[in-house]
Amino acid sequence: MKYCSNCGAQLPEDQMFCNQCGTRQEQQTYSPQYTQAPRNAQPMKFSDWDGSVFDTFINSLAASLMITFTCGIATPWAICYVWRFILGHVTLDGMRLTFDGTGGQLFGNWLKWLLLTVITCGIYSFWVAPRLYKWVASHTHFAE
Repeated sequence: MKYCSNCGAQLPEDQMFCNQCGTRQEQQTYSPQYTQAPRNAQPMKFSDWDGSVFDTFINSLAASLMITFTCGIATPWAICYVWRFILGHVTLDGMRLTFDGTGGQLFGNWLKWLLLTVITCGIYSFWVAPRLYKWVASHTHFAE
């Protein structure tokens, strides 16, 4: 068994890249010094979701009511509200995520997507979800 030269994770002998950190492993002649984990090996990081069922229900209900009472006009704000909740409860590799998008930032795109969907009789709707996910990803960061 060999170990990653960057993070110390165990690797099969014939593996070229580390599963944990992605570092390319150079071909080495193995001597006893390579048969043990490096001394500076860090513990494995974790990813987790820590939201509760009740909080998720309340969040979804609030977003639905927001959309319903405004006849859909507040949809961008509801989307941001839901994503802020979801990503605020995600820990990725031991670091908390945060979402900084606002409904005002999304509103222009939302109107454009809605108009294109109506003009194309719904065909453009297939492109809306990937564009929305790209927008969400561009406003998602690791919390400091």
